[in-house]
Amino acid sequence: MSPQSTKQIKSFRSLRLTLRFIIPLIIAMTLLAYALLPLVDRLTLHWFTRDLDIRSQLIANTMQESLGEFLEQGNAARINSLMRRAVQDDRLFAMGFCDGQGKLLYKTSKFPEDLTCPSPNAPAPDKPSVLALPSGMVHVAVKPVLIAGALSGYLFLIHDMSFVESRSADTRKYIVFLFVVLFLVIAFITVLVAHLSWRGWMTGVRSLLRGESLVKPFARESNSELQPLMGDLRALLRTIDAERKFADDVTISWNPDKLRELLYKQLAREQILVVSNREPYIHIQGQERVEIQRPASGLVTAVEPVMKACSGTWIAHGGGTADREVVDKNDHVRVPPENPRYTLRRIWLSEEEEKGYYYGFANEGLWPLCHIAHVRPIFRTSDWEYYEAINQRFADAVVKEATKDDPVVLVQDYHFALLPGMLRRKLPKATIITFWHIPWPNPESFGICPWREEILQGMLGSTILGFHTPFHCKNFLETVDRYLETRIEHASSTIFHGGNLTLVEAYPISIQWPSPWQDTQPSVEACRSEICEELKIDKNCLIGLGVDRLDYTKGILERLRAVENLFENHPEMVGKFSFVQIAAPSRSVLEEYQAFEASVRALAAHINQRFAAGAYQPVYLKIEHHEPEDVNRYYRAADVCMVTSLHDGMNLVAKEYIASRDDERGVLVLSQFTGAAHELYEALIVNPYHIEQTADALYQALTMPDFEQRERMRSMRSMVRDFNVYRWAGRMLIDAAKIRQREKLAARIGIQT
Repeated sequence: MSPQSTKQIKSFRSLRLTLRFIIPLIIAMTLLAYALLPLVDRLTLHWFTRDLDIRSQLIANTMQESLGEFLEQGNAARINSLMRRAVQDDRLFAMGFCDGQGKLLYKTSKFPEDLTCPSPNAPAPDKPSVLALPSGMVHVAVKPVLIAGALSGYLFLIHDMSFVESRSADTRKYIVFLFVVLFLVIAFITVLVAHLSWRGWMTGVRSLLRGESLVKPFARESNSELQPLMGDLRALLRTIDAERKFADDVTISWNPDKLRELLYKQLAREQILVVSNREPYIHIQGQERVEIQRPASGLVTAVEPVMKACSGTWIAHGGGTADREVVDKNDHVRVPPENPRYTLRRIWLSEEEEKGYYYGFANEGLWPLCHIAHVRPIFRTSDWEYYEAINQRFADAVVKEATKDDPVVLVQDYHFALLPGMLRRKLPKATIITFWHIPWPNPESFGICPWREEILQGMLGSTILGFHTPFHCKNFLETVDRYLETRIEHASSTIFHGGNLTLVEAYPISIQWPSPWQDTQPSVEACRSEICEELKIDKNCLIGLGVDRLDYTKGILERLRAVENLFENHPEMVGKFSFVQIAAPSRSVLEEYQAFEASVRALAAHINQRFAAGAYQPVYLKIEHHEPEDVNRYYRAADVCMVTSLHDGMNLVAKEYIASRDDERGVLVLSQFTGAAHELYEALIVNPYHIEQTADALYQALTMPDFEQRERMRSMRSMVRDFNVYRWAGRMLIDAAKIRQREKLAARIGIQT
């Protein structure tokens, strides 16, 4: 074949390769543009309508005082003059004022004849509307006018919306132009990549991403020179992946059905096991029958919806007085009791084992070590030996429950730091997802632990290791770097140790949305009446609420001191505000917790002694277990919820309070030392150690106007709705599915080669 024929063939191949990429790209970009333009029009209308809502509210607030004064005087000339000056704004089309009897008293010249005043018995429209007039679209807002707190009438504000259409047209032009430019850029890059791929250059890029040199004869020099580029490329890929995940979260509606669909698509026929110390249901021997309790645990709140969606097996410590009576010969019981959806496998511990493993090493050692809450961690060799033994017992149970050699295992929390490594040795093909529900300290603090290397090695048996925040991930990577010989890729947040690769990632935990009792819960008014009647609180009294386990990390003492400071600085709140603290008993066999409970009781009694009067009581302390539905009643009744943790991984109480307020009322006072503070920016963020600052925030919450409460709560509810527990679980399971697929592909390639 002649050189000219060879050149023609290569040119033809090049053209065919180019068209193979360009034609689908043209079709995709065209379809995307047609799909996007109507969405842009709707979004533009929504944005401008919202702007006009805010503008109408601002104008009404500005005119409120002057208009009220002129109405009291009956000065029609001044009222008409005030309205005429207002409508000189080119967007404000017309104004009018109706009295409370449905009569239009004052209006400007362009006021539409079709608009009618609200009748005396009908409520005024609470939302603005958009109307079509012969002159075009207008935005109509109706705002009440108050004089001395009493309704005097309604102010109509009508804005011209003709500018919206012109701006929408401009936006469409810009988008079309953007798509053209984007098409040209993508086409250029696509053709370039296609040609490079044809010539074999992509092999070199893949080698680069694997950390290999582009030219083997100069491997040593190339590696040293290209290391910075490799790090930048990996960081860029990680950023792109994070942005894609965020975009998916905005468009995906995360719910149980979506999670089940994900499990079916990504992990079809895979066995899923959960391991935790705390069980989701506790069977207690009552006087007449076995009673069932759900523990006050954020972990249970977050993980159970996942188990209901995937119908797996949950392995946990059985500590209820009737737990042994309800299990079968394999220590299994189907739960939830009213509608069984998954299997609970119980592990039995002796009193001595529970004291050493749970109360000793886990809660006198690791818990204060990770929370840095001014309680010294205590480490005993005997406790460590029990901790090792119980971790091994749970690992053996997982192996026994596994029906395949590669199950997906979700290991929960600090009670099982050694479990992933134990499982990796028994089930090397398993996908192990470990989630650490509490904070991870800095390397210096973690270095206090005598068995730090063993704990880190155990945790690195995980395929995926999850924390609440990127800050905790960073602390863990630095801790591993300090105490173990490993290869850490900070750009990809991965650790290679002992032949295993562990992805360290942030997965902010959340709650169910909506709550399981969303359709059956009483109204906010009914909840408030019930709580006031139960506690003998005056119905006009404002109610503050704290909901926690009775734990020294939750800032309960600091919270009560802030309440006391509020009464000292604002004596007018005495008799008008009561604070309810629900504190579920926790780890009461430990001396630190016994002393803490005594301090809480003493401080509450001290505040009541100072400020109680007659039937009025400023602080109600309820140290007892409450069912979730009962806690939800308190959430809906409270004007303010205070979350003042001294150090917390996430704190789901903050999100539960927001989810309960479908009336879009109530204020959240939130500690800056919670993971939730990095998501719920509209809460009143405080430093709980600063008592005066917390008291000032509490006063601000109690005096906050309804419209500000509504705006803050609406934004936070949107956040909790979109980033719920199904998204938390889904993101971890998607990452696990990708890793499983990659490992299976690698195994097949290895067999073939």
